Amino acid sequence: MTYHRPVLLENSVDGLITDPSGVYVDCTFGGGGHSREILERLSSEGKLYAFDQDADAVANNLQDSRFQLIQQNFRYLKNYLRFYGVSQVDGVLADLGVSSHQFDTAERGFSTRFEGDLDMRMNQNQKRTAATLLNELSEHDLAVIFRNYGELTAAKKWVRMVVEQRAKKPFDTISSLKSLIEPHISPNKRNKFFAQLFQALRIEVNEEMHALEELLLQTKDIIKPGGRLVVISYHSLEDRMVKRYMKTGLFAGEPERDLYGNYYTPFEVLQNKVIIPEDEEIESNPRARSAKMRIATRKNDTNNI
Repeated sequence: MTYHRPVLLENSVDGLITDPSGVYVDCTFGGGGHSREILERLSSEGKLYAFDQDADAVANNLQDSRFQLIQQNFRYLKNYLRFYGVSQVDGVLADLGVSSHQFDTAERGFSTRFEGDLDMRMNQNQKRTAATLLNELSEHDLAVIFRNYGELTAAKKWVRMVVEQRAKKPFDTISSLKSLIEPHISPNKRNKFFAQLFQALRIEVNEEMHALEELLLQTKDIIKPGGRLVVISYHSLEDRMVKRYMKTGLFAGEPERDLYGNYYTPFEVLQNKVIIPEDEEIESNPRARSAKMRIATRKNDTNNI
């Protein structure tokens, strides 16, 4: 299976590990690139738990007594760590990108480069696919998805076309969607448009924003004081959520203040600017060009009040 070298590999693991004998979590195992690098840095007493809901990732399982792969969505982080007797860890890493294997496997339906079913499920045991969304969601709900998750202008226009077409024939393949849209977009803008459209559908199919929110909320309980939270995101919606959570511990509103007016925030951001790949890395892996990494450390609760 084809999995490219993970984006910001050394930077992310450098930011993650504070104790080589500690316990860590790789929330997005994929091809195992981050996990292998983490294990290289751990002592014989260290432990790594990795999550991935994609059954294809199991083929990359690592034979190491310090490693445990959990075939589940990272939104269930706390429950599954508890199952293995773990209440707190020294660091959590989440690389939120879609794997090269998923993009490059035609039948998974993630890429416009291939013909295949409109699938886009990361967990292939779930029933809802991209075709399901296009054929069954209301016009209003589709417009919200196109606008919010794809950041598409004129979302209502495109949704109206989808609704009119599905009344004649339901969508089932990538070409059934592309053939509807392509005549209405200039050739030099098609790649960007379809990337945004497919992003919107993929995010909704996999409930990616909800899963990320649930993951982040658990980290303040899971990560030990002094431990690290490292997140690599690939679009502005994710990055804004991660940035705000690391800064305030919330997704909306202002954090609580103590009697002296000081904010209570569970994390301290460790870098002034977002970390992005070097030009050399982008040249060797074009998918790295949109990556943004943020690192935060868990505060001692006694220092927050």
